[in-house]
Amino acid sequence: MSSLRPFCLSTWLAAPAAAALLMLTPFAQTPARAQTAQATPAPQSAADPAPVSPSQTTVAATTQQSTEPRGLTSRAIDKVKQVAKSAGDIFSRVPCLSPKGGVKAMGSLPHVANKLIAGRPVVIVAFGSSSTAGYGATSPDFNYPNRLAAQLRRQYPTADISVINAGVGGEDAPEMMKRLQKEVIDVHPDLVIWQVGTNAVLRNLDPGDTAKLVEDGVTRIQAAGDADVVLVDPQYSPRVTERPESASKMVKLLGKVAELRHIGIFPRFEVMRDWHEKQSLPVESFVIADGLHMNDWGYACFAQLLGDDIIRSVGQIKLGVNVPADVRTYRPM
Repeated sequence: MSSLRPFCLSTWLAAPAAAALLMLTPFAQTPARAQTAQATPAPQSAADPAPVSPSQTTVAATTQQSTEPRGLTSRAIDKVKQVAKSAGDIFSRVPCLSPKGGVKAMGSLPHVANKLIAGRPVVIVAFGSSSTAGYGATSPDFNYPNRLAAQLRRQYPTADISVINAGVGGEDAPEMMKRLQKEVIDVHPDLVIWQVGTNAVLRNLDPGDTAKLVEDGVTRIQAAGDADVVLVDPQYSPRVTERPESASKMVKLLGKVAELRHIGIFPRFEVMRDWHEKQSLPVESFVIADGLHMNDWGYACFAQLLGDDIIRSVGQIKLGVNVPADVRTYRPM
């Protein structure tokens, strides 16, 4: 497992303070101090922007600080502090609600649930592209794997929980399959959360080819050991919905893969559409200005709902309820 990567304040100071504020939407984020291990970045593709490396940002910050007046640096620090402070009431202003119309039980995640019940260490791998890496979040603390880790550690304060962030911007199934063995299978996880399909839609790749690769990948994960798997389908955002036929087919095919392999699926597309169409949230309240990636609130609510499913699964196992895996899907519509 790769080492933990702490949040570096100099990363924030590398860009003008105004740029950091532009990334904020009306909803900020609660700092979650739990940190995840970060996978080694792979080459990026044009479909998804690649984050700037911390080393590059640190050098830029050092150069900037050496040439700018102290007053400007101080103001930048103050604005970063304001971002963190304003994040504290994110869900009190706009609560994170489950999809309206009811939610069908997602079933149990027996491997991760039994580990938590037994008090044994739990390893979760968040596998995916830039929305797993956290592009669009105003801080590494606010990406969904860190959010999920913080929620689970609050719920199980004595548990040893590791959430490894294996998200690399710009990738989809073909690139992820090259990393699958080293960054997922070799880690021996108890749970794999695989976010996939968005970049395939943006690149006009055949959804059927993507689904076949994902099915092969899930089969390899299952054959390698005792790991629960949850798929996460594309996000509901303007750049995805402008390709409605491809997006719809991708969502349906990933759902079929989940049924075929008896694994879970978090239907992010339908959940986010519910935010907009049934909860009347403007798209701009959960998607950043690029029309693709989630903002702090979007990542936080996504992580919250996913964490609730894991917590619910532990409760089911404790009660002796073994819900079949093939019903692990939301039914928000």
